Amino acid sequence: MTAFVLVSGPFTGGWVWEETAARLRAAGAEPYPVTLTGMGERKGEAGPATGLETHVEDLVGLIDGVDAREVVLVGHGYALHPVFGAADRRPERVVRIVAVDTGLPEDGRPAVGSVPDPEVRERLGYGTGDGAVGDDGDGGRAGARGPVPPPTRGSWRRWGSTEGIPADALERLERLAVPQPAATLTQPLRLTGAVAALPVTGVLCTANGSDIAMVEMLVASGPPQFRALADDRVRFFELATGHWPMLSAPGELADVLLRAAAGEGHRVTAPEGAHAQPSHLLPFLMDLPEVPRERRGRIDLHFPADTGDFPADEGHGPAGAGHVPVDDGDAPAAGTVNVLADTRYVPADDGDLPADDGDLPAGDGDLPARGRRPLPAVVFVHGGPVAAGQRPTPRDTPFFLGYGRYAASRGVVGVTLDHRLHGIGDCPIAAEDLAEAVERVRADPRVDGERIGLWFFSTGGLLAADWLAAPEPWLRCVALSYPALAPLPGWEAVEPRFRPVEAVGTAGGPPVVLTRAGREHPVIAATVREFLDAAGRSGADVEVVDVLEGRHGFELVDPTDDSRAAVARAMDAVLDRLGAGTGTGSGIVTGDDVVDGGTAQPGR
Repeated sequence: MTAFVLVSGPFTGGWVWEETAARLRAAGAEPYPVTLTGMGERKGEAGPATGLETHVEDLVGLIDGVDAREVVLVGHGYALHPVFGAADRRPERVVRIVAVDTGLPEDGRPAVGSVPDPEVRERLGYGTGDGAVGDDGDGGRAGARGPVPPPTRGSWRRWGSTEGIPADALERLERLAVPQPAATLTQPLRLTGAVAALPVTGVLCTANGSDIAMVEMLVASGPPQFRALADDRVRFFELATGHWPMLSAPGELADVLLRAAAGEGHRVTAPEGAHAQPSHLLPFLMDLPEVPRERRGRIDLHFPADTGDFPADEGHGPAGAGHVPVDDGDAPAAGTVNVLADTRYVPADDGDLPADDGDLPAGDGDLPARGRRPLPAVVFVHGGPVAAGQRPTPRDTPFFLGYGRYAASRGVVGVTLDHRLHGIGDCPIAAEDLAEAVERVRADPRVDGERIGLWFFSTGGLLAADWLAAPEPWLRCVALSYPALAPLPGWEAVEPRFRPVEAVGTAGGPPVVLTRAGREHPVIAATVREFLDAAGRSGADVEVVDVLEGRHGFELVDPTDDSRAAVARAMDAVLDRLGAGTGTGSGIVTGDDVVDGGTAQPGR
């Protein structure tokens, strides 16, 4: 007999599983609807120390008391964090994990990072360093804040679609909801890596924006950790309902759980012709020589090769000294690779590179000798979410090394950075990192702080909203390559502020250079169309560069002549808007022809 341990999401208890449990019992299974400490009818047991670790221990104790040979752990919403924690401690007892309309958690990350309600994230200090990641391990400070109150009537949609829930069930959900102990959301999940070997089934609720097509897109073109979703141990089902299928479709959910336990479900595979090597590690589409590179905390500055005239930055080596060794934090951490997320089990802040140990020099002798003038800069902004433990980090991948060198070959400073978009709720944190990086760049005496361009890629495009809504006079251009310009379906954790489709043209500028992939994923292409429609209505200055046969990330996966020409055309457009388009370096690179005296060569 198979035992199903059913663990509900925030504010609820085992009662939400009643109908699904009854269907499982009738089918001969052994269901265990769980009410965790401080939740549901156990709300009186909550105390200041009640946290994620408490709930992990709840489940470990339950697993130890189950006689059934096969145990399937089912987690919905927040509950997947304690489910993973318990499975990691009892992997020999668990035959499968089922994630009900919920992304897979990562080691070292708290559940608050995936909370879709921005008011709750703000209440818990997420992204401020006060309870965000790892500083609330004992639940003390989170407990001092008090529990998180449940949604009010009509606001449950902030936590996921309520489509399909009957009126009486929705009324019961609102009536029986209890406050969530704060430390359950702020304590980081700690894993040994044992859970990585267990099979996982994802139940995707299509009315909440999740479906198999979205997973296939992430596997094909998303951040590298999503490639693990094509592993043979991972399966998927779709349910045509909202985020609470145990209330809206209990019978269908019970059927899916039984089939999941039997190993059924849809397997996502890598697209035909996909490279064996992860796409983010493929070579850039142009062969470019190394240029002087300096590391400054989260940013790298790539300088044209002839900038030796510039004074050395104090403590950072001369501009012409070549590549500066990477920070110690860039070395891979020891640990087991998680097959589900392709991340290493490292502390959550391992990937958060330290800030520079001092401010940029004030600039005695800001202007260099021999009349060299400061140069414009282009800041390249990666997408995500990128796992905190990913190595190499984005700025050390061939892609961003390529763009940084290409900008330098064209006579401007190319800037790459690692921002902390580790989860879809992390846009505010990444936006702070970007703003800090821009100020550091503008303060460098070798950079013309009045001529800056920002170039966003993929889901990094969401971060462009701030700069479109409130442009600074020194921001001469915003470039966007195959961008997501509105949150993707199911990305409720992205705050409304990060919607470039609503920001474009609202403040009169800056000009935009938009590169489109002709074979783009439909969900991303839809946001681009919406953006261009809004730009047309507002009269915004947008130049479009099309790569008709290009896919998302075409610089790596489609290194064709057309792709190279598109990159060169987009760079030309950006440099023109920076006032650096004449006499600054190479011309357009097409095919085997080089029109720049040899600084850029066609890629492989």
